Amino acid sequence: MSQPFVVHFDPVAFHLGPVQVHWYGLMYLLGFFFVAVLGEYRRRRGRLPVSRDALGDLLFYGMLGVIVGGRIWYMLFYYEGGIHWIWTDPLALFKVWDGGMSFHGGLLGVLAAGWWWSRRQALHFFDTVDFVAPLVPIGLGLGRLGNFINGELWGKPADLSWAMIFPNAHAEDVAWVAAHPAWLPSLQQFDGLPRNPSQLYELGLEGLVMFLALWLVSLQPRPRYLVSGLFALLYGVFRFAVEFVRVPDPQLGYLFGTSWVTMGQMQSLPLIVVGLVLIAMSRRAPTLPLAIQPS
Repeated sequence: MSQPFVVHFDPVAFHLGPVQVHWYGLMYLLGFFFVAVLGEYRRRRGRLPVSRDALGDLLFYGMLGVIVGGRIWYMLFYYEGGIHWIWTDPLALFKVWDGGMSFHGGLLGVLAAGWWWSRRQALHFFDTVDFVAPLVPIGLGLGRLGNFINGELWGKPADLSWAMIFPNAHAEDVAWVAAHPAWLPSLQQFDGLPRNPSQLYELGLEGLVMFLALWLVSLQPRPRYLVSGLFALLYGVFRFAVEFVRVPDPQLGYLFGTSWVTMGQMQSLPLIVVGLVLIAMSRRAPTLPLAIQPS
C-alpha cells in the first residue's frame, strides 16, 4: 500500500488580532450564506408565498434552532460526563468552544422554529418544511467538510486505496493494534492506521447527493409532504449506512455489545420511518401551485 494521505490541517483559518477564526465556524457561516441565497431564489420562483423580510425571519429563527437545538441535544445524549452537567455544571451548555453539536437536535430546533414561524405567517407547517428541506444538505455537507479539516469523527481502519491517516486517532490506532495484531505493520510503516474518511462519505451522501435529489424534485410543483419525506428518508438511510464504517463517539461506544448499533443509528431509525410515512401521505396530498410573490 502506498503512503496514505495524512489528514493534518490547521483548524484555524486565520487570525483577526487575538481572535482565532476556525475552519469549522467558517463552514457554518458558509452554510447559512448559501441557504439564504438559495432560499431567496426559491422564494422568487414562487415556492413560498411570503415577503423577503418574512423569509429573512425564517432563516434567522432556523439558524438559532440549529445552534440551540444542536447544542442541547449533544449535551443530553453525547456529552462525555452524561447528563450530570445539568446539576453539577449547568454552564457547560454554553461552552460551545469546547465543541459538541448534534444534527438530530439541530433538526428538531429548525422544526420548532419553522412551526412557530409558520403559525405567525398562517402557512401550513409542511409547506414551510418542504421549502427549507432542499437547502439543508448544503449546510450538512459543509459541516462534514469542517469535521474532515479538524481531523475528527474518523472511520474505522481499512485496507483501501483511498484510506487516510488521522494523526488525532493515534491513541486509538495503538489500542486497535493491541486487539488486532495483524495491523501492526501498517502502524509501524505509516505511524498510524489507514482509516475510512467517513466525513467525506457523509459529505458526498448527506451533502451532494441529497442536495441534488431534493433540488431536482422541488424544481416543479409537487405534492405536500414529498420533499420533507425524501429528506428524512435519505438522511436516515445515509447516516445509518455510514455509521457502519464510522467510529462511534468514544464516550458512548456501541449500544449493544462491541460492534452493534451506534447512537447515530438509533436516532436515524425514526427519521426513516417518518420519511416513509410522509411520502405515503404525499400520494393523497394537494399539489401546490406556484405563488405570486409579495415584494
